[in-house]
Amino acid sequence: MSVVEVEDLTFSYPKTAEPAVKGMSFTVAQGEVFGFLGPSGAGKSTTQKILTGLLTGHGGRVGVWGKDPADWGSAYYQRIGVSFELPNLYHKLTALENLQFFASLYAGPTEDPMALLESVDLAGDAHTRVGRFSKGMQMRLVFIRALAHRPELLFLDEPTSGMDPVNARRVKDLIRQMREQGRTVFLTTHDMATAEELCDRVAFVVDGKIAALDTPAEHKVRRSRRMVRVTYRAGGDPGAALETKDFPLDGLADDEAFRALARERHVEAMHSQEASLEDVFIDVTGRSLA
Repeated sequence: MSVVEVEDLTFSYPKTAEPAVKGMSFTVAQGEVFGFLGPSGAGKSTTQKILTGLLTGHGGRVGVWGKDPADWGSAYYQRIGVSFELPNLYHKLTALENLQFFASLYAGPTEDPMALLESVDLAGDAHTRVGRFSKGMQMRLVFIRALAHRPELLFLDEPTSGMDPVNARRVKDLIRQMREQGRTVFLTTHDMATAEELCDRVAFVVDGKIAALDTPAEHKVRRSRRMVRVTYRAGGDPGAALETKDFPLDGLADDEAFRALARERHVEAMHSQEASLEDVFIDVTGRSLA
C-alpha cells in the first residue's frame, strides 16, 4: 500500500527562470523509510514542502493517502509529523513546556512528554529554557516534538544535524522503532551514512529530478567492482610488512593464485570492492554532495 504517490511533479518559484522540481515521480510504501538524497538546491526541501502542504501551485499529481495535501485541510496535520532542518521552538519556554504546548494543539492522544525527553536524553533539561540549549539539543527537541501526537507519516529534514554520534544514534533508533510500528518516514538528507543506515530505498535527487531510485544495497552492487582485495603479510608471519592483491570475484573459488595466497600467507583481511553510496551518487549525477 502506497502512502505517498507523486507523478510528474513540477514546481517553479516566482521570478525564477529554472523550475525547482522537474517532473519527479515516486511512491512511498506504508512502513517504509524513504530517503531523499542530494546536494543543497536539488529540489529536496521544495518537494517536502509540497508534501507537507506548505507550498501549493505545483504541477503534476501529489497524493498522500489518496488526496492532495491541500485537500486534506487541518485534519492532515493530525496525521503527519514534521521535523525541520533548523530548530523552530519557543526559546522562553522550557523543553517540557514546548512539548506540552504543541501536544495541546492535537485532538487525539499524545505521548508522555517526559518519556519523549528521556528517549533523547533531555529529561534532565526538561525545566531548562530552550534559549539555553545548544543546536544539537534543540534538534533533538524538534525531533521528539514531531512524534508527540503519534503521527502515521513523519517528514524529517536532516534529523541528526548538529548532534554528536551518541545522540544521533538515539534519534536513528527512534526512526527504526517507527518503521517497526508500521509508520512511514520520508527522510530528506545529504548525509550518505544516515541514508544508508536507515533507508529502505534511496532516491538520488539532482537539478530537480530523480537520477536514480533503489535500495542502498542495489545502488552499490550495480556500480561495484567485482573484485576482492586481500590484505596479507608479505613474509608469511605476523611481523612481516602488509601487502594487498586484487582477485576477480567471478571464479574466485577456482583461482589457484588466490588459494595459494590463502594457504601460504598470513591473511589479515578480505574485502569486496563495493561502491559506497557517495561513489554511486557521483557516478549517477556526475557531481558530489558538497
